[in-house]
Amino acid sequence: MKDFPTNHYESAFENWLIDSHISYLPVNSYKRKVFSRSKIKSFDFLVCPNNTQTIIAEVKGRKFKGISFAKLAGFQCWVTTDDISGLCQWQKIFGPAYTAAFIFVYKIESIDVDLDGRKIFDFDDSTYIFFYIALEDYQLYMKKRSPKWSTVTLPADKFRKCAVQIDELWP
Repeated sequence: MKDFPTNHYESAFENWLIDSHISYLPVNSYKRKVFSRSKIKSFDFLVCPNNTQTIIAEVKGRKFKGISFAKLAGFQCWVTTDDISGLCQWQKIFGPAYTAAFIFVYKIESIDVDLDGRKIFDFDDSTYIFFYIALEDYQLYMKKRSPKWSTVTLPADKFRKCAVQIDELWP
């Protein structure tokens, strides 16, 4: 576990990694302090799935208040432009053996959701679902969301095209 307080989204993802026997390295408080001096926004995990590239993972927690996963609708997937530029810079620093990506962790708010055959993860009295979107794909389709808050997002059809449920990516 990390040596600093994490939010429940990061904790849920970290516990999924542990349960799935996937190697990872969390960015601990010391590393975050070092990263903050570099002026590059830090990331949350280096994830090392077997036989694939290491992932520079930025975890984004959101709530899912919908009633069905069938059409992958209702999934908020906004990020800040700092998130984008930070991951881009880390991708350059680490090089081609690494892939930068967002891990969207959705806490399912409704108790009666049509899962449409998708796997969920129960952790600490809550239920979650995880989606992976490669930075490269996100950048290709992102649109401005809020100039005031410097946020971007993916249109729903592009989310459906780019988002991969993490269980399918790393079975």
